[in-house]
Amino acid sequence: MAPERMGSGIACRNTYEGTVLTLWGDIDALLRENASEAMATLAARPDPDPVIVDARDVTFIDSSGVAFILQVFVLGEETGSPVQLREPSAVVMEVLDMVGISQRIPVVRSAGASA
Repeated sequence: MAPERMGSGIACRNTYEGTVLTLWGDIDALLRENASEAMATLAARPDPDPVIVDARDVTFIDSSGVAFILQVFVLGEETGSPVQLREPSAVVMEVLDMVGISQRIPVVRSAGASA
């Protein structure tokens, strides 16, 4: 999955912190293939490294985007991989609050970020 940094996308990369999923732009049904590739990459990992979902650049998220984030979280629970939602945009938090799962997923913000 090559991040094109234009428009919208989902990219997956391994770092010293664990596996980082970067989401940007509109996270919706048009990214189904990217989401499937990311899930396959996560499922194929040999050990339960942490998973960080970086959602700071998300400008829109629909039910398929919420379902993707929830699937990542559930996969983490099943495999023993801690999952964190890093710096989620206000749009992401608003939708997660609306569907009642914002308290279920650990959110990590930098010290200077507002809640």
